[in-house]
Amino acid sequence: MAEVFDCEIQARYRDVNLGGHVDNVEAIRLIDEARIQFLRFAPLRGPEEAPGLLADLPSGVVELVGSQRVDYHAEMRFAPFQPFLVRIWVSRVGGSSFSVATEVRVEPGHEPALVAETAVVLWDHGAQSSWPLSDDVRRSLERYRGAPAALRG
Repeated sequence: MAEVFDCEIQARYRDVNLGGHVDNVEAIRLIDEARIQFLRFAPLRGPEEAPGLLADLPSGVVELVGSQRVDYHAEMRFAPFQPFLVRIWVSRVGGSSFSVATEVRVEPGHEPALVAETAVVLWDHGAQSSWPLSDDVRRSLERYRGAPAALRG
């Protein structure tokens, strides 16, 4: 596999539902937060350069979620001061979109409790249309390109 981005997302008390586990809506928040870190804020190139995988996007171009599929494999229970472990990478690169695969674990060494595949469309607000990937953005995405998420058939 190519490079991956690993991060920790702290669970919050409000994430837990009446059953005592992380609610599915909050699980989506976890993968959304990790994706935003990866794409916009992660120090992937070093401390002196603009952060995030999409650092080369021009002003006015944003990412929109086009579709998302999530498979839940295990219960995710809240444990105080124990963050969820998230691994994320690029799984597909298209003309004006790409997909990211995500795995969430409750503890190191455990199998993923959640696996997701998210299609992201780059959108140019000025042109009001999708934005074709530049060579620089494509190169950044390819650096993190690996296999699609292991979703159930």
